[in-house]
Amino acid sequence: MRSRDQKPPDKKISLQQRLSALKHLPAFFRLIWQASPSLTLGNVAVRLFKAAVPLAVLYIGKLIIDEVVLLAAGDGGSTERLLLYVAMEFGLAIISDVLNRGIALLDSLLGDLFANDSSVRLMQQAARLDLYQYENSEFYDKLERARQQTVRRTLLMTQVLSQLQDIITLAFLAGGLIAFKWWLILLVFVAVIPAFLGESHFNERSYSLIWGWTPERRELDYLRYTGASDETAKEIKMFGLSDFLIGRFKFLSDKYYNENKKLAVKRAGWGALFAAVGSAGYYAAYVYIIYRTISGELSLGDLTFYAGSFSTMRSRLEDILNRFSKIGESALYLQDFFEFFELKPLIAAPANPRPFPRPIRQGFTFENVGFHYPNSERWAIRGVNFTLNPEEKVALVGENGAGKTTLVKLLARLYDPTEGRILLDGHDLREYDPAALRQEIGVIFQDYVRFQFTAGDNIAVGRIGYREEKPRIEDAANRSLANTVVEKLPKRYEQMIGRRFADGVDLSGGEWQKIALARAYIRDAQLLILDEPTAALDARAEHEVFLRFAELTRGKMAVLISHRFSTVRMADRILVLEGGRLLEAGSHEELLMQQGRYAELFQLQARGYA
Repeated sequence: MRSRDQKPPDKKISLQQRLSALKHLPAFFRLIWQASPSLTLGNVAVRLFKAAVPLAVLYIGKLIIDEVVLLAAGDGGSTERLLLYVAMEFGLAIISDVLNRGIALLDSLLGDLFANDSSVRLMQQAARLDLYQYENSEFYDKLERARQQTVRRTLLMTQVLSQLQDIITLAFLAGGLIAFKWWLILLVFVAVIPAFLGESHFNERSYSLIWGWTPERRELDYLRYTGASDETAKEIKMFGLSDFLIGRFKFLSDKYYNENKKLAVKRAGWGALFAAVGSAGYYAAYVYIIYRTISGELSLGDLTFYAGSFSTMRSRLEDILNRFSKIGESALYLQDFFEFFELKPLIAAPANPRPFPRPIRQGFTFENVGFHYPNSERWAIRGVNFTLNPEEKVALVGENGAGKTTLVKLLARLYDPTEGRILLDGHDLREYDPAALRQEIGVIFQDYVRFQFTAGDNIAVGRIGYREEKPRIEDAANRSLANTVVEKLPKRYEQMIGRRFADGVDLSGGEWQKIALARAYIRDAQLLILDEPTAALDARAEHEVFLRFAELTRGKMAVLISHRFSTVRMADRILVLEGGRLLEAGSHEELLMQQGRYAELFQLQARGYA
């Protein structure tokens, strides 16, 4: 995040870049077509009919006025013909209204489908990307811009379809004016070009402002949520953070408002000037048409038709040019949308993945494994060598930052080693499909997610395919002690957990952890990992959980991370990590006899309980 006084950078967009951004429109409309072919065709068809209505209305208006003049002068006019023309104009008005409502309905339905479809694609793409990408602020900026486009791009769809509709209408009107005076059409273009150039410039400045402020707008969203959330309410009240959060929000929001205000004022001023130029061009043509009418070359109906055609043509041309500028601006945002989908994960399944072993026969082997996080030169772990054997339970011990959680993430292939390799049954882990690997791992991290789902769904998260299999969910709850939590809930397994939705019930930290632990039990995986998941439980409850955990992992591999040596000693083997390196390995008794780092940590904790 930039400092408080640092101005967000502008993103200069050249005309060539704006035109280049239009190349995304075909792909954009392919997505719209895929959302609903029938609604897309219907929308286009209705707009084609609507495009012909303005010219028909103007021409019938001309006929009505000419007929009225003939009747008033007693020069062969027909009342029946006049009534027929009026009826035709009335019919066109009804048809026009129906077509407008049809367009609005189809735009709304198609826009909703496209937004839903785009949101699904966004979530699918986010699921494909690597964990390390989520730890990069630039990635979050791309994600934020792409997320905004899933809804905002429905406006682009309407803009492009309206553009095609107005171009067809313009062609009809131009045909009428060409038959009269072709240079009037040239006058229309000359009059509206300044407004078009002005709008193009300010659309570019608007895009540049929004693009440059993406990190700050993300911070505003975060501050808005943090300042009014049940998850943060206690700390905000206890630490008196409200004024700090409000002050930071006001500083950023006022700064953005002032930047946007300056741009909006300039846009309004220049827009008024360019509009005056356009009006001057229209009234010059209007005066010419009036003169031709006074001289007897045109009838009053012709005056109405040509003046109306010219006025409508000028209005539509302004709309087309201004909309073209907006489409160019929207296409720039669309470029952000497609750029997010162009991101590729580095951790992906090979073309011909090796079948995942079931059961695992040789286990996992770390060979001189080292890893440092992207954009960091500090090694999280380095030079790690050990084997996790089938049916073995291994505990990882070390102070915070020793590399325990990193090792587990490498084991689940959420990351790939920076150096060295990890083998599974003698083959590099990269030869297997990551999805197949993760299907065989049940893991509960210390920062597990508190899903705002029902209690049953929160447990089924561990193996979502079992969501409808209540006996499996209940069995997992019994094994993890989560059943003692669920039985207290008014709707038991159907109870919504969390305060975000209606009738939701919140849980204590320890209750949440029992729910989270049940996910590992329902997983039925060959490898189970518990990364400090019982930190909020008291010693007795934690010990009971791990007794059940020992029963569940019989015949399976297991990795346990805990700072409590009363539970660590239940493992077959203990690995002691320090500064990212494997310092010691052995059973509880063996490590105590070595009088090394493990023994020192054990004695420190024992004195704490004395």
